[in-house]
Amino acid sequence: MNIVLLDRGNPIPALKYGGTERVIWGLGLELTKLGHNVTFIVPKGSICPFAKVIEYDTTVNMNSLFPIDTDIVHLSFVPDYEIDYPHIVTMHGNKRIDDKFDLNTVFISENHAKRHHSDIYVYNGLVWEDYPKVELNKSREYLHFLAKASWKVKNLSGAAKIAIQSKNKLKVMGGEKWTFYNMKRKPFYTLHPNVKYMGQVDDIQKIKVMQESKGLLFPVLWNEPFGLALIESLYAGCPVFGTKKGSLPEIINENVGFLSDDENEIITAIVEKKFSPQTCHDYAVTHFNAKVMTENYIKLYEKVISGENLNKTIPYEHQH
Repeated sequence: MNIVLLDRGNPIPALKYGGTERVIWGLGLELTKLGHNVTFIVPKGSICPFAKVIEYDTTVNMNSLFPIDTDIVHLSFVPDYEIDYPHIVTMHGNKRIDDKFDLNTVFISENHAKRHHSDIYVYNGLVWEDYPKVELNKSREYLHFLAKASWKVKNLSGAAKIAIQSKNKLKVMGGEKWTFYNMKRKPFYTLHPNVKYMGQVDDIQKIKVMQESKGLLFPVLWNEPFGLALIESLYAGCPVFGTKKGSLPEIINENVGFLSDDENEIITAIVEKKFSPQTCHDYAVTHFNAKVMTENYIKLYEKVISGENLNKTIPYEHQH
């Protein structure tokens, strides 16, 4: 197949933060390994050794950028123009007010799909070979937080509180200390001396921190669509301690973490429960790799190319 992967977010490859970019990079790589021809249409500054790259250009009709022999276009955002080729759209986040859905929308967890009246989803997977090798037998000294810390729904303040009350230090990847959020949201915890801010980190720094962590704190306040931080932490041998919102109950089982919407139960689990770093690592590598993800997308590509729609009706969000 001749496949176009279209994303307007950030350049590829992602060197620090970049969830969607990591996912489509792995998808493109695995498609190429399987003998498919891949073209990325992505923002300026992108480079790729295994596929053709065309710069995403908002000033032209997007259809004019697609190679003439394109079999399918895979978008990572909801387009506001007609696509002249068979296509699917992966919805990577939760719906925003102006988002519209396509009949061929794919979600990234079962919960994510159900909340939009769909049953079409593919779990994200990553290219674990791109990450540094993890030393799973290191002493684990603290907890970690991995997310955009200024985003209220990621609940850094809750994570800091849980860490302090469980008598642990917390290393925060994805945020700075002296921010409006930290001054406003439970500053006793967010500005506590046992909370250390690492800023944006690359994969080498990330693994270095996580392979000495007792676990990821992920007490999110929203329905998480998927959560790459979950599988990256598991890869580093870290169990996940989080809420039961969104995709978490699908991804985190009792062998690799503990979920509760009660902070006190999470604190008790951190203190009392033991998890195997090897089990956590193996689980992520086996179930959430780019190869598995790609095989599942290929099945959807074949359906759409044959003329089928993935959803019987256009997905829509539950009204509250």
